[in-house]
Amino acid sequence: MITGNGITKTFRQRGSVLAGREVHALRGVDFAIAKGGSASFIGESGCGKTTLGRIIAGLETYDAGEISIGGTPMSGLKPKQRQPHFRKIQMIHQDPYSALNPTRTVHQTLQAPLALRAKQTGRSRQWMDERAAEVLSLVGLDPDTVLSRYPHQLSGGMRQRVVIARALTVDPEMLVADEAVSMIDVSLRLGILALLKDLRERLGVSVLFITHDVATARYIGGDSELYVIYRGQVVERGPVDTVIADPVHPYTQSLLSAIPVLHGLELPGEQPVVPLASLDESQPDTGCLFTRRCPFHTDRCAGERPLLRVTEDVPQEHACFYPERRSVVARPMSEV
Repeated sequence: MITGNGITKTFRQRGSVLAGREVHALRGVDFAIAKGGSASFIGESGCGKTTLGRIIAGLETYDAGEISIGGTPMSGLKPKQRQPHFRKIQMIHQDPYSALNPTRTVHQTLQAPLALRAKQTGRSRQWMDERAAEVLSLVGLDPDTVLSRYPHQLSGGMRQRVVIARALTVDPEMLVADEAVSMIDVSLRLGILALLKDLRERLGVSVLFITHDVATARYIGGDSELYVIYRGQVVERGPVDTVIADPVHPYTQSLLSAIPVLHGLELPGEQPVVPLASLDESQPDTGCLFTRRCPFHTDRCAGERPLLRVTEDVPQEHACFYPERRSVVARPMSEV
């Protein structure tokens, strides 16, 4: 299991105009992802979900809080001691075009991590070649066709599958998929999502899915936890189906209200929530972070920040003083 408690991260901007200005990327985030389980972080661009994913994968440091991998706290370890733990967590980057070295064939790309793995376990060169073919087969690619090719000779979907295969070479316990299908043709996205879901079921690998698309989060793991993040704070958390069907935080409701409706097949939600203003990070952080944009805010919201909690008749955790279920999700016309 991988857990985080009170994870905080602040960036300081550089430049002549905004030099020294602080950007609070994460504000005391808690999470827990079971072995073989899945979780999804959703929110608009700039909410902090990618930063959190990079921290979990060991690619970014954090200012405060604690991350534990398999029960071992990371903050008390030296960098070399952390490496074996973070190696269990592999990142699948958003852009498969920049994630692969254009001067290396797929064979060379896979051999680099496999050589390290072989050295650690005393395996032979033959094992490396067999393992390279095995991981390519796992992600639905033909080794005989793909191994000798360079990235520019592959389609976007094939490149992303190679990226996933490279992650599998070190036998990870978790895959962190950061917008893993956002730069792939729409016709190929379902195949990548189905692959991630299949790997979770067949290999028992955990999947952390970072996205702004609620539908993809729901597809990856209907039994998973959904974390809704706004300006570095988790504002709603619970089972995916519960949060989507009965959101109680106005920010979650605004995200679901923005999903396009299939006219002729669906009817829009009866109570859509539209933010009053666009996101402005320069506004003071006192009170609820969503106050200026929330159609239901009160004076209390402006002066006091709500904490993530469970209240009566609301099954999921939320950070709102006035949680209320609203019908914001589109309904199929056949159900009317």
